[in-house]
Amino acid sequence: MYDDDAQLLSQVRSLREKGSGPKQIARALGLKPARAGALVRQVAHEQQSTAAPAARPVVGCWVSADWSTDLELSAAPDWARADDEGAGDPGVAGFAQVLIARQERASRVTVCGFLVDVYCLGVKDTVGPQVMGGGSLDAYVRDYYRAFDRPPLRIGLEQAQSIVHGGVAYARTLGFEPGPDFAQVSVHLGEPGPAAPQVGFGRQGKPFYINGPRDDARKIVGTLERTCGAGNYDYVVGTGSM
Repeated sequence: MYDDDAQLLSQVRSLREKGSGPKQIARALGLKPARAGALVRQVAHEQQSTAAPAARPVVGCWVSADWSTDLELSAAPDWARADDEGAGDPGVAGFAQVLIARQERASRVTVCGFLVDVYCLGVKDTVGPQVMGGGSLDAYVRDYYRAFDRPPLRIGLEQAQSIVHGGVAYARTLGFEPGPDFAQVSVHLGEPGPAAPQVGFGRQGKPFYINGPRDDARKIVGTLERTCGAGNYDYVVGTGSM
């Protein structure tokens, strides 16, 4: 048997890279199946811990229902059909709340969230990265979307990437940058490939600003006036916000 655990792990790594399964590794190294299985799991854990965040396996992606209201999705008709536009709360139109969970270790996941103003400002806020036990994920998803009348939609990674990064790109054309933590959190999301469907942002193709409680509405409208020109954008602000 092997006294040097480091050497044994090295051999297990080598065999895994060649495609050997736990039973094959057990036979090749003269190990009991349980011992070989434990070493294979240890190697997998090491690989996940050292992998770049965007290279870790995706556990799930979600987006709030009605995210696509008044967006141009002719390039992604399946995304539009899945959203069942108009069936939920019209008060959430213009915003997409995106959540992604990736495998951190065998029993742990990392979650990151993005609040995207799809009509104007792009990513306004982020959550995470937050590490938790895999058994806590379902409850976390429910809590993250508790303010919505409808449950979130389960979506693919490419769609999540397109909503978030597309929203950022659109907002930048209008003169707005994402929230301060976006760069740190977005590495867990990754970027869409060149063949990903393009989402048409803005309400029916036109910038539409809906002011939030922490916005400097006067500054934002001034930016839109400068970048878009009078009559080329719309906005709604609360009393006293300007």
